Amino acid sequence: MSVITRIVDKTGVIGAIVGSFSCAMCFPAAASLGAAIGLGFLSHWEGLFVHWLIPIFASVALLATLAGWFSHHQWQRTLLGSIGPVLALIGVFGLTHHFLAKDLARGIFYTGLIVMFLASIWDMINPANRRCATDGCETPTQHG
Repeated sequence: MSVITRIVDKTGVIGAIVGSFSCAMCFPAAASLGAAIGLGFLSHWEGLFVHWLIPIFASVALLATLAGWFSHHQWQRTLLGSIGPVLALIGVFGLTHHFLAKDLARGIFYTGLIVMFLASIWDMINPANRRCATDGCETPTQHG
């Protein structure tokens, strides 16, 4: 389950970031970066990305993080991994449903993407390990 959860989490993060590359009107900084690396053709599907794919990928990343809780029971890792997708979803829905100011929604979305990216990097550098109760763990023995 751990490997599948990590792959799904990375897919969610990458999908949300690539999705933002196509939305020049909503996310000009991300879209200009996307155009610079050759993803400008995605702008034709801007509505699809903003209304469907970014929320789906952010939700996938959030669900993968929450599913990871059952494997490693590390609340700090789960909290940090959940903040990014939640912020990205708030930012996207703030833009599409106009319940937040455009600049505020954009800032929340970018903050969510950055947190998702950093949490993903942290997970690759320092993968989660299963935590167990003291009575269920074996004590290392000294050989000598």
